[in-house]
Amino acid sequence: MSATLGVLLQELEPDWDITLFERLDKVGAESSNPWNNAGTGHSALCELNYAPLGADGTVDPAKALNINEQFQLSRQFWATLVEEGKLADAGFINPVPHMSLVFGDAHSDYLKKRWEALHPQTLFSSMRFTEDRDQIQQWAPLTVRGRDASQRIAANWSPEGTDVDFGNLTRQLTERLTGQGASVRYGHQVQDLRQESDGSWSLRVRNLLDSDDDLLVRAKFVFLGAGGYALPLLQKSGIPEGRGFGGFPVSGLFLRNTNEDTASQHDAKVYGQASVGAPPMSVPHLDTRWVDGKRSLLFGPYAGFKTNFLKHGSLLDLFRSVRADNVYPMARAGLDNLDLVKYLLSELVKTRSSKIASLREYYPEADADEWELIEAGQRVQVMRKDAKKGGVLQFGTELITHGDGSIAALLGASPGASTAVPIMLNLIKKCFPQRIDAWSSRLSELVPTYGHRLNDDARLAEETMSRTAKVLGIHHETR
Repeated sequence: MSATLGVLLQELEPDWDITLFERLDKVGAESSNPWNNAGTGHSALCELNYAPLGADGTVDPAKALNINEQFQLSRQFWATLVEEGKLADAGFINPVPHMSLVFGDAHSDYLKKRWEALHPQTLFSSMRFTEDRDQIQQWAPLTVRGRDASQRIAANWSPEGTDVDFGNLTRQLTERLTGQGASVRYGHQVQDLRQESDGSWSLRVRNLLDSDDDLLVRAKFVFLGAGGYALPLLQKSGIPEGRGFGGFPVSGLFLRNTNEDTASQHDAKVYGQASVGAPPMSVPHLDTRWVDGKRSLLFGPYAGFKTNFLKHGSLLDLFRSVRADNVYPMARAGLDNLDLVKYLLSELVKTRSSKIASLREYYPEADADEWELIEAGQRVQVMRKDAKKGGVLQFGTELITHGDGSIAALLGASPGASTAVPIMLNLIKKCFPQRIDAWSSRLSELVPTYGHRLNDDARLAEETMSRTAKVLGIHHETR
């Protein structure tokens, strides 16, 4: 998020002084690290939680359409930077079909309804649905071999899906930043910040490598894109818009298979249906991953609970974040999500054998010896005050901006990095309204369809998706 915003601002105002503070010794080592996330280019092609079954028995495509529209904006921005030589290459994104796979009568019936709701839409026109086992085996053979022949299964399959190495992308964006004069300070952590009488911000920055070289920085604009640590910094800012927010950290694990012979037999990101009470980020999926040019498989995640807000953070983070203004919303949100607590407790006691058993629901013939358990990134779900319920747990991202536009913070998790570009475009619109008109020409070059809905214009969608697919080296199927 921070690297995306930095490059956007640099393109719009090349003379501005930009500094990025990174507490670790390299960028993209927390949530953007490819092994800390599933690398799914979130476009709602396979993620069932974006188009759930309604109480009336129908599927509303609105949220899925919105997520897909956002990902198309990110694709356009990346493609423009590659075209203009401002990213070294498109090696951060690879074509990997997206697929939903469900078991049993109820889930199979739902999946067909989902396809019937999405397939007529322009952005989902290439999605296919089948219950034919032979066809599913062609799409994802490992998911069918060895499966009980009497089990009813169904699948949606979309050929234009992608796998994204967000660590690679973050490094390339940061290299672009520094190449154009921005400063990136590694081993530096913002400890405190306050707004001065002239509207600017003073930041106290700790040099974690040399305590004698701490900094006091003045800035006209500040973005808190620190992952889970954005919440504590938002609280320290004291802006009224940040009151009432809390965070619920969720940790997790993945099973990883780097056996090239096995990985070569699976070319898909296969998402299933979430367990009751499970957060969306814990939906089981069997993924093809491309990291540093090497292909592997990933399965999970297995959710857990730790009180740190960052993978490399402090176990005191959650307790330090409790304030008078958020303790009641957090308590109310907790009481309304006891099924989530129950789910997390059940995940915490899972043994390795039970984790392998979960894997075999999607890959029946999985060899346990080929899979290693790795720690996923830390996610902090947003908890916020609510007029009716007192407090709610939110499973998306939340952009919070001060009324004067001088500071912004990003909280939350999924769909996260896939929608970094539209989120940062929204930030720019909110924080720099007086400059939008002057920036509109360059913005239309960077993201040509910004302000337009592709789903409502089939011709524009075809042209746009064909262009980005060609530049980024990914798949596009003509309608």
